[in-house]
Amino acid sequence: MTTNRKHKYRRSAVAIALLQLALPSLAADEAESAKSLGTIQVSGDWLGSPSETKVLEHGGARTIIERKQIEESGSANVLDVLRQVPGVQVQESNGTGGSDLSLNMGVRGLTSRLSPRSTVLLDGVPLAYAPYGQPQLSLAPLSLGNLEAVDVVRGAGSVRYGPQNVGGIINFVSRAIPTQFTAQANVGVESSSHTGNVKTTPSLFVGGTNENGLGLALLYSGTHGDGWREANDHTSIDDLMLKGSLRLSKTDDIALSAHHYNGKADMPGGLTTAQYAADPFQSDRPFDDFTGRRNDGSIKYTHNDGVNKVEVLGYYIDSFRGSHIEQEGTGANAGKRRLTAAPRDYTTAAIEPRYSRLIDSGSVVQEVSVGYRYLREDTSETATRSTYYTPRPGFDARSLAQPAYQTSQGGTTANAFYIDDRIDFGNWTVTPGVRYESINTHNDVTNLSNGAVTSTLYPTADANEVLPTLSVLYRVNEGWALFANAGESFGPQQYAQLAQSTNGLHPEKATTYEVGTHYKSQAMSGELTLFNIDFDEELQLARSIVGEGQWTNLGATRHRGLESAFRYELGELSSSLRGLSMSATYTYTEAISMAGVFAGRDLPFYSRHVANLGLRYATGPWIFNADVYAQSKQHSPGSPDPGASYVTQEDPSGRLGDIPGYATMNLRAAYDASQYVRNLKVAVGLKNAFDRRYFTRSVDNNGGKYVGQPRTAYVQASIAF
Repeated sequence: MTTNRKHKYRRSAVAIALLQLALPSLAADEAESAKSLGTIQVSGDWLGSPSETKVLEHGGARTIIERKQIEESGSANVLDVLRQVPGVQVQESNGTGGSDLSLNMGVRGLTSRLSPRSTVLLDGVPLAYAPYGQPQLSLAPLSLGNLEAVDVVRGAGSVRYGPQNVGGIINFVSRAIPTQFTAQANVGVESSSHTGNVKTTPSLFVGGTNENGLGLALLYSGTHGDGWREANDHTSIDDLMLKGSLRLSKTDDIALSAHHYNGKADMPGGLTTAQYAADPFQSDRPFDDFTGRRNDGSIKYTHNDGVNKVEVLGYYIDSFRGSHIEQEGTGANAGKRRLTAAPRDYTTAAIEPRYSRLIDSGSVVQEVSVGYRYLREDTSETATRSTYYTPRPGFDARSLAQPAYQTSQGGTTANAFYIDDRIDFGNWTVTPGVRYESINTHNDVTNLSNGAVTSTLYPTADANEVLPTLSVLYRVNEGWALFANAGESFGPQQYAQLAQSTNGLHPEKATTYEVGTHYKSQAMSGELTLFNIDFDEELQLARSIVGEGQWTNLGATRHRGLESAFRYELGELSSSLRGLSMSATYTYTEAISMAGVFAGRDLPFYSRHVANLGLRYATGPWIFNADVYAQSKQHSPGSPDPGASYVTQEDPSGRLGDIPGYATMNLRAAYDASQYVRNLKVAVGLKNAFDRRYFTRSVDNNGGKYVGQPRTAYVQASIAF
């Protein structure tokens, strides 16, 4: 037994001992505070239709941000929304994920680059092109205008959802089909102070349900225009969704969805230290761009008679992503560049049946759920590059031939089984569960030179993993709950990692522990969570100044910390404060290497301290918001190669060195003009109102320094019919 395993068993034993000590004291108060379970109905999918009640009933850290809060925050994209969630850290677009089509988000100190360690869903359907073999979200096919809520489960989700779930489950919930006919149009326009570039975010929603139970809704959301840097322009995103539902009977429903996403954008690229000092808003990457397309469809059948619930979800996803990125030359080609391209096609098909049964024996009520998912991925990837050239005015590198130097054909077949049992007795809910993953992955890699095959690789990987979880919830009263949980999460080998099979890479496995509380009353709500994540061996994508990246084994890592959120209606203190409320979040995270040359040092690109503070004042038709966001410094220390030093001072490339912390303030004023024009609402606002200069870094093929969003003014308007 390894030392790391021994430590895990010791921690588990300590946790069980503490729980045993706590049970009698809590049970002593149970007679006074016990509430009748009342009429209970089987719930089945606990991600569907998120609500504050579901947060209180969830045995782990969970945050739901609904549409009203999204609108009042002035958010223009999903990153703006996720920044409000405790434990979630976002990076503004940078590197090869430097377009508005990507999503760079990490949970609890896990890497933010392209969000690879969270299971990210749209209405329960994976957003990644290939959830097992290519989980990165360089293409994140969703737009904010189509969303009703963002549901972030930061732990205790590995039984129901996977595979990449050590960073929790993030489900983006699209707008529901309304019972009455509804039509609404929205538009946002923003312009940054330094470039004057303009970007628009239109959206449209039309839908309703007839008396026969047939519902239809059309959702459109887009982004068009230019960003706050040179060459951060020509963004064009169109996101269209058609949803349908049919009530077959009192107990049976069917729901369908057809989704098309298409986008393209230029990417400005990273700057060297000297370039950033001269002008942080410039770009010397005239040819870097990213394009993406996704077509997907889903169908879901639901039977719910109050005791039995059957759900069958099927979906099919067809995705394409492509990019052009300039690459610096070295040695004899120093000072020159070559243009690379990476067109990739993916298809994913899956079916997920689930059966839930309510068993009521009087004092104990159980809901047993059994589920299965069959998923099949297929991928076709090509990597091309031109000859080296000397950059010069008027020269268009896209005119050069770009022969392929590598192709690959990969695929994954995955079978996942799970069972969990939600056991309610008195004020307690105990939910044990286990998930079993059986995965077969292959990636046939062909290397070429001048059109001739130079080598071939046929790596495969099989994984069979048992992933148990246990959560415990105690209801102190109807608005206050305590919870604790533990579970194992698993990340299988990706296609790019398989191509490096000779480097000793392997799947990742982590154990997560949580203990915390949720509270909700008429005037106040809050949450507090302590967490600990132990990786046996964590993988990291390491890159040199130029060239292709290589996956490396960091060894054991540990992520631990505290997450908190608080909201209070100040009008409860005094009538003179009626309409005024405040909110705050604070997260402390410590994510460190436990092995290797960087042992005891922080992992890259996360902040130990992150906080939000907000004030909201509503009076008559007016709503005013002021929000402050702050994060502490981050590190970009370089690769933990044998003998390497942990870089803290900025290097000339701009890729390595510490990243200072910063704070920004956003202001917004909204007016309900319905008395003049029916259902018209308008708002104006400032992001980064004091024009605080900050930056991040990237170490990939498009690396360097990236300036953060400057002062940006925006206008929003919506009208309903």
